[in-house]
Amino acid sequence: MKKEDLIALGLSEEQAQQVLDGFGTMVPKSRLDDKIKELKTANDTIAKYETDLEELKPKAAGNEKLLEQIQKLQVDNKTAKEQHDAELAETRLSSAIKLALSGKVRDIDIVLGQLDKTKIELDEQGNVKGGLDDQLTTLKESKSFLFVPETEEKPLLPKGTKPGEGRSSDKPVSIGAQFAQQANVQSKSTEKTPWD
Repeated sequence: MKKEDLIALGLSEEQAQQVLDGFGTMVPKSRLDDKIKELKTANDTIAKYETDLEELKPKAAGNEKLLEQIQKLQVDNKTAKEQHDAELAETRLSSAIKLALSGKVRDIDIVLGQLDKTKIELDEQGNVKGGLDDQLTTLKESKSFLFVPETEEKPLLPKGTKPGEGRSSDKPVSIGAQFAQQANVQSKSTEKTPWD
């Protein structure tokens, strides 16, 4: 989603910028679903190649050159699968960390570069399980400017700008009681009112 899309949904320009700063450019769910399908297809294709190569081995028993080629392809497939699994694990870890840091830091990518990802663990659902809080505490002490203050100062507003603010009593006062109180104050004054 782009800033213009968020503004079209009714957010102010400042709110739209805050959303983008906190979450970055959002990926539509349809694109995510497409990537998941691509990944499943790639994994299925790799598994099919592995079984095809295993089936070819007995047929190529007399041909040494073909056997070498099959073994090379198996090693290449295994290497590609390990590399793919490592990239997928790295992507999951980075996404979980970014989600955990969302709204807490000013620039997620800078903080992500400061963390030792090997110490961070994920649970079965893909959420950060441990190792992040300790690193964030240390980083907060040394580079506090990277973090959003937990309690940002709110602008001071004069009393009475919010309904009910500025009253001395804690009990709510009805409109009728307010009119009665005002009438009593005016009746004690010596000035004449239009009802006299």
